[in-house]
Amino acid sequence: VMAHVYGHCDFFKNNSYFAHTNRKMIDGMANHAVRVRRHMDRVGVNPVEEFIDVCASLDNLIDPWAPYRESLPSKPAATEGDDNDKELARLRSDKNYLDSYINPPEFLESQRKRTEDEAARMKRIPPHPERDILAFLIEHAPLESWEVDVLSIMRDEAYYFLPQMQTKILNEGWATYWHSKIMTSKALRDDEIVDYADVASGVTSMGPTQLNPYKIGVELFRDIEDRWNKGQFGPEWERCPRLDEKEAWDKQLGLGKSRIFEVRKLYNDVNFIDEFFTEDFCRRQKFFVFAQNRRSGDMQIASREFAKIKEKLLHQLTNAGQPFIFAVDANYLNRGELLLAHRHEGVDLKLNYARETLKNIEKVWRRPVSILTVIDDKPKRIRFDGREIGMSDESAATRYSL
Repeated sequence: VMAHVYGHCDFFKNNSYFAHTNRKMIDGMANHAVRVRRHMDRVGVNPVEEFIDVCASLDNLIDPWAPYRESLPSKPAATEGDDNDKELARLRSDKNYLDSYINPPEFLESQRKRTEDEAARMKRIPPHPERDILAFLIEHAPLESWEVDVLSIMRDEAYYFLPQMQTKILNEGWATYWHSKIMTSKALRDDEIVDYADVASGVTSMGPTQLNPYKIGVELFRDIEDRWNKGQFGPEWERCPRLDEKEAWDKQLGLGKSRIFEVRKLYNDVNFIDEFFTEDFCRRQKFFVFAQNRRSGDMQIASREFAKIKEKLLHQLTNAGQPFIFAVDANYLNRGELLLAHRHEGVDLKLNYARETLKNIEKVWRRPVSILTVIDDKPKRIRFDGREIGMSDESAATRYSL
């Protein structure tokens, strides 16, 4: 156990995606518990626990890149009577008689409409689609002070655990690599190796319809180490057309250890798989895409094509396999309703999840909540008004730049 923990500790300390996390979060969580108990003493245990359950169901509605993004300076507000927008709307002409040719009426009209649309967008709350929905709710939902505090606590802890979602394969692979290295080369006697291997094999076993992060992670680290030791990378390697030459390729560079330490420091699961999950590795590890047979209901192999396998794997890892949801309008139809939008990435929302999520957001927003999405290639709007869920067709023209 401790050998595995040592690997995790090294990863948490050195991986760049954990650099922003609070290194004293244990103390922070203790403080969070004290604050929650104070709220319970003041307003009651049941209301606080029920609100925590609601917040916990929404803790994935954050922006995973917010910790790494610098806040942009806000634009100064335009003063009344400022004609700069009018000047910018016209193309400049050195000759007055050319103005009607350079700035025809239809061009000026399009510029005017664009200016009006921009002004309307800036008045809308939020002015841009907001992915950190928890932060949006903290700022704009009609919450009591203790509810704001509880939701802020849940958001802080969600961001603390976020890097673990982004580096699951990398993290478990690194810990398993060093766990195995320590046990087989340092900690065990020769007569204990077989017993250890028998126990450890259960951790890295992978069924035909399962993706085991321990297995794929450790095998990729071993593959990277072997390739960089032998020099099986770079343009010369990529250009080599003969399989027999590639099989015998060994430049004895000895760069494997330094390379895996570099990967441990700089990568997350998505770019780890994108860069190092090669066709050779895919073939050796016998990956495939499976799908359900509509007639029998059984899960069957659908494809062994490398491109489809890698695409499917990356899709499962992007945003931890969760949909991209944005808050786009806090006053939808001028009725105080909250409008969300789903950026469709080729997979429809799971309707049972969407319904429950809308119900819990409505408990925080306290007015009807809708989400724009695509179901079976048709634009839809799902709405919860506090009593029932409804679904309606939505004009394809209702688009937001997500």
